[in-house]
Amino acid sequence: MLFHLEFTVEYSADMGQQDLFKIWVEEAKTALGAKEAGVVVDLWKAAGARKVFAIVNVESADMLDQISFDLPIMKQMGQHVDIKVTAIRRYEDFAADVSERLN
Repeated sequence: MLFHLEFTVEYSADMGQQDLFKIWVEEAKTALGAKEAGVVVDLWKAAGARKVFAIVNVESADMLDQISFDLPIMKQMGQHVDIKVTAIRRYEDFAADVSERLN
């Protein structure tokens, strides 16, 4: 199943930027490793914002939930990370489905 994820990362007033960067470096290694493994289809960082967008391909919503619990950024500062999740499908599949229904 394909999912679009939007991560918004905030951090508390008592956390310095360097502390955030240390966690983000660890998160980046994990995310890029997942991309190499094929779980993450692609990743983007919003310029000028603490937002990351990902397309992931996992077996189920349950698996997505389990994976998100294990992300370094969620383990270390999950209370400051908001994840918006949207199940998605390939547009080509949608177009074929609509074409079939027309007939």
